[in-house]
Amino acid sequence: MTMRIEAVIFDVHGTLVYVENRVSDEEVSQYLFTQGYEVSPQEFKAAYDFVAFIDYPKHGYSSWHSFLKRVLWRLKMKVDEKTLEGLVELDRRTGCVLYPDAAEAVVKAKSHGFRTATATTIARFKFETAIEPIKEYFDFVCTGYDARCDKSNPKMYRTILETLGVKPQEAVVIGDDLQYDVLLPRKLNMRTVLLDREIKNQHCTIPDAVAKDLREAVEIAYKFTTG
Repeated sequence: MTMRIEAVIFDVHGTLVYVENRVSDEEVSQYLFTQGYEVSPQEFKAAYDFVAFIDYPKHGYSSWHSFLKRVLWRLKMKVDEKTLEGLVELDRRTGCVLYPDAAEAVVKAKSHGFRTATATTIARFKFETAIEPIKEYFDFVCTGYDARCDKSNPKMYRTILETLGVKPQEAVVIGDDLQYDVLLPRKLNMRTVLLDREIKNQHCTIPDAVAKDLREAVEIAYKFTTG
């Protein structure tokens, strides 16, 4: 017997928000070189990813300043305040923007009576401005720091389920990543809807369903409940 769906869990990057004006590792490396600091693009990327996926879940950082200071610490670099401010302003150019269909979809999920949450490793300060218009419609905004792990760890989904007070079979995950939004939650006995905005995987049979936009994804989750 199929259990009633009580909660919808949304991925963040590629699902609720997208990134615009992305600053490349090459641009950051070039900026630091002009300030007298020798850091290659790959070095910066490695340190940045380490902080994003390992340090942030453990310690949490509430701003670009604290996050980038940790990146520089990983690089064993001490820079002057002017250089740090320039680095912060450079990285701030990379902004998260809410997808046009996100607000309607999340509001619709709440109108259907679902408990709602996000699942993402991304530091909250990077996307909190983007989701501000819909933040009140989430029961739990879960980041890597809230779960104390990155999204590839099942602990994140278990943390969300426990916080929402639902069983795995009562939750649907909506996201654009086949590995972490579909395969991982399915191993935990959760239902899944793959978001396929570019219509490349419409015939994929791994998720429970495939949707071309968030509105359709939420309606599919509702149909799981109504049968």
